[in-house]
Amino acid sequence: MPDDLSFKLTYAPERPEDAPLAEALVDRAFGPGRFVKSSERVREIAQFAPELSVCAFDGGVLVGTVRLWRVRIGDQPVVFLGPLAVDLDQRSAGVGAVMVQRACDAAKAAGETWVVLVGDEPYFGRFGFAAAPAAAVRLPGPVDQRRVLALRLRDEAPEPAGSFSPL
Repeated sequence: MPDDLSFKLTYAPERPEDAPLAEALVDRAFGPGRFVKSSERVREIAQFAPELSVCAFDGGVLVGTVRLWRVRIGDQPVVFLGPLAVDLDQRSAGVGAVMVQRACDAAKAAGETWVVLVGDEPYFGRFGFAAAPAAAVRLPGPVDQRRVLALRLRDEAPEPAGSFSPL
């Protein structure tokens, strides 16, 4: 759960001037190996949704980012979450949890139906993400299917199935 530090930060949707800082933070967190992952192939075809993405600031310093992207799975529009990156000094302080919850809340308020990601179910399960609803989701390239997770935002939304494609 978030600790006191995570609540002392400022959280806001990503602005255009935040993009280079967010990219630099993601580069520090994941290194160049991130560019070979299937998630990067999804982001290459997806539409960035800055109004749903969340940045965390300590004063004027960006210390965390989570980005959401609009894309289709089969014929269903969904949002794809990732990357989630937190500055090394802020990890284990709950910053990532606050950002993920805020991003999912923003997606739900915007009328989105599903949030899909590739990640660890023990971490993302606390937000309601699970592998079962994403069993029929196919990413471009190799991925451990057990790490493809989905969160239903609308009760009436059918489970996503198929491959990713642009909106």
